[in-house]
Amino acid sequence: MTEKDTFKTIIKPSEEVLFKDKNSKFFGYAFPISTEDDTKEILSTVKNYHHKARHWCYAYQIGTENFTYRVNDDGEPSNSAGMPIYKQIQSFELTNVLIVVVRYFGGIKLGVSGLINAYKTSAQMALETSRIIEKTIDVQYLISFEYEIMNTVMRIIKERNLNIVNQKLELNCEIIISIRKSEAEKVIEIFETSFKVGIKKL
Repeated sequence: MTEKDTFKTIIKPSEEVLFKDKNSKFFGYAFPISTEDDTKEILSTVKNYHHKARHWCYAYQIGTENFTYRVNDDGEPSNSAGMPIYKQIQSFELTNVLIVVVRYFGGIKLGVSGLINAYKTSAQMALETSRIIEKTIDVQYLISFEYEIMNTVMRIIKERNLNIVNQKLELNCEIIISIRKSEAEKVIEIFETSFKVGIKKL
């Protein structure tokens, strides 16, 4: 069985969605993220925009192989908001995504099951309006070689359709390449059999 080397995420922020229940309004948003710092910035923007709201609940997951996730009920009863939002991220099999659901309290309590349904539905609606894409998990390698074999190295890079991240082309050349994880072994083998090419994982 081949090791999975793709992941699903969203390409841009979702449209704003609105779910209503007993006068309470739940605004849902999904955002693409790559670091925990991204979440802080987005949450701050959402809170400023909805400054009169009662709760700003969220969940996120980051990572492509080792996942980091967080859920936040923001004052709602324990596990009635953040976890139902997070379960939608899992249900859609996504990562590198943040979902925020903002609640304006309508004066009537919904009970825990009502809250779970409201937060789950708002998160689901936000993801349904999002454009979901599949990306490859890539690894980076530094290849070093002498200028005289530049053509050989460049030919391999072109043939294998490798992505050049950075390059320093002098007497001693260094190129950082990005390789799809499942292709890495084959590509390393090709470089290692070419004489005078050093390759190491970053």
